[in-house]
Amino acid sequence: MKSDPLARPDGAAPFSVPPGIFWLGVVSLLTDLSSEMIFSVLSIFLTVTLGASSALLGVMEGLADFSSSSLDYVSGYFSDKTGRRKTFAVAGYLFSAISKAILPFTGSAAWVVVFRVVERLGKSIRGAPRDALMVSLSKKSRRGASFGFHGAMDKSGAVIGPLVAYFLLSKFGQDLAGFHKLFLVAVIPALLAVLVMGVFVREDKNAEARRDGMEQMFFSVYKKLSPALKSYLKIAAFFSLGYFGFAFLLLKAYQVGFKTPDIALLYALFNASYVLVSIPVGRLGDRIGRSSLILIEYGLYGLMCTAFMFAQTKAQTVVLFVVYGMFFAIDESQTKVFVSDLSSTEVRGSALGLYNFITGMGYLPASLIVGALWQWVSPQAAFAWGALVAICAFFWFLSQKAVFVKEVA
Repeated sequence: MKSDPLARPDGAAPFSVPPGIFWLGVVSLLTDLSSEMIFSVLSIFLTVTLGASSALLGVMEGLADFSSSSLDYVSGYFSDKTGRRKTFAVAGYLFSAISKAILPFTGSAAWVVVFRVVERLGKSIRGAPRDALMVSLSKKSRRGASFGFHGAMDKSGAVIGPLVAYFLLSKFGQDLAGFHKLFLVAVIPALLAVLVMGVFVREDKNAEARRDGMEQMFFSVYKKLSPALKSYLKIAAFFSLGYFGFAFLLLKAYQVGFKTPDIALLYALFNASYVLVSIPVGRLGDRIGRSSLILIEYGLYGLMCTAFMFAQTKAQTVVLFVVYGMFFAIDESQTKVFVSDLSSTEVRGSALGLYNFITGMGYLPASLIVGALWQWVSPQAAFAWGALVAICAFFWFLSQKAVFVKEVA
């Protein structure tokens, strides 16, 4: 595939990143501004305002996490085959934006679940093609920094979104009508994101598509992956079984004593932590290697889950949300760079899609397990499960670290 002209240093770029990376950051900022206005309060809206159970919350989060990665492999494969990564990315952003129009008219728990699942399908459609596009716009030596910048922009929107939610709920009230007004406002930045993506983000129109014929179906791509990448995918799949949907952490905060608008602020704090460490973490990965960051990621997650088991005060909860932001800064962007490091250009979109699909497959049973443990045993048991999985993943990855380092070198 020919290189994208924006990947060349042909002029000053904002924040020392290529123009394409900058505009993709703006798109993600607007999208997350919209999404986190909703998601920062959605678990409370579902369980408190609409009276749903934590078990249903677990089902919703599991289905949403699976939905958010169910089409990544397919969209990644066809973006490789056609060379039109932007087309798939725009379609995904548009799908999510339109789906958000459902929520302002929702008055039942069932429709909230439908919205959550359908909206995440848009994320799945755009995820792998967008990430592969970002790789093509970045120099290999600067990939971590580029993904770190994008992650920081993405979570900047996630900082602003909960703050807007806090303001609107304070103004409109915390009843059903107040939530509906909040959800209606959230549609606006989602539509703006689609506009920016369509107008300002460019890719090489002469990019060569893969001409391997339809007989080379996307399932055969797995055979072309390196042994190191296959090994990492197995570890990542296992780690995903201990994943906590963020809705449960917000529910924990509510149980500790945070009020609904305050939970939106707490969510903003988590995202602010992500923003502050995202770029430094990306640059650190460029220097010391992504494999060391993955070990740090698993260690942080295990410590966080263990600490949440015993957290009883607001101060403790605040600190843990900051730690979770640090973990997420690695998990959200640097794992994708690691997958890119271990994959070749011609199958990169497919590899990224496969990673998202495999981990998403784990998120569904993970959320069901967490929801069941939370409701029928205790929240402490749910956090213990996450800690146990993280510890096992840490040592499994450590046993394979030398293989990963050799492959990337």
